[in-house]
Amino acid sequence: MKNFITLIAVLIGISGFSQDKERTSLPVAIQIKTAVLAAPEDQREGAMVYGYSESGELEVLREGSNYMVCIGDDPSKEGIQVTCYSKKLEPFMERGRALKAAGRSEAEKRQIRAKEAADGSLEMPDAPSALFVLSGSEENYNKNTGDLKDGKFRYVVYIPYATAESTGLPIKPEAPGMPWIMDPGTHRAHIMISPISKN
Repeated sequence: MKNFITLIAVLIGISGFSQDKERTSLPVAIQIKTAVLAAPEDQREGAMVYGYSESGELEVLREGSNYMVCIGDDPSKEGIQVTCYSKKLEPFMERGRALKAAGRSEAEKRQIRAKEAADGSLEMPDAPSALFVLSGSEENYNKNTGDLKDGKFRYVVYIPYATAESTGLPIKPEAPGMPWIMDPGTHRAHIMISPISKN
C-alpha cells in the first residue's frame, strides 16, 4: 500500500510538472533573447520573433527589421528548441502552422503544401534559403537570463525541387557532419547539415 501511495504521489508530481510547463511562458524579453540565439549573431537584433502567450498561443513578440524570422521555445514541449529562418520561407512556414492549427496531420500538411506550391498559390523561395535550429536540455537553460549552455545546432538550406543531380549531394549522409539532400525533387527539398558534436 505504501508503494502504491508513493507511485500516486510521483504521478501527481509528474502531471503537475507537465501542466505547469504547458501553461508557463517566460517574459517577452527572455523569450526573444532565447529565440534569436539560433540566428547568426549579426542578424539577431533585427529578427522578427514569434513566442508564446500565457495561454500557449503563438504570437508575434517583436516585428523585425531584417530578413530573419525566429520562433521561440514551445513551453509545452520537453527540452529547449528555437529556430530562425529566412523570411523567404515564411509563407511555407506560416502555411504549415495554419494547417497544424486546423488539425491536419503531417502527411496532410505535406500533400496540401505540395499541391499549393505546384499550382503557385503557395509562394516558395526563389533562391537557397537557410533555417537554423538550436536545441538543448532544460538543465542547461537559464530561464532568468535566457542563456543556453551546450546547445546543439542543425542547419537546413531549402532549395525547392533540387535533386542529387542538380546539387551533387548524396541523399543520405555517408559520414558524420556530411551535408546531404532530403526530399529531393519536391517543393520541400533541403540540404541537411548536422555538425559533429564536440562532446
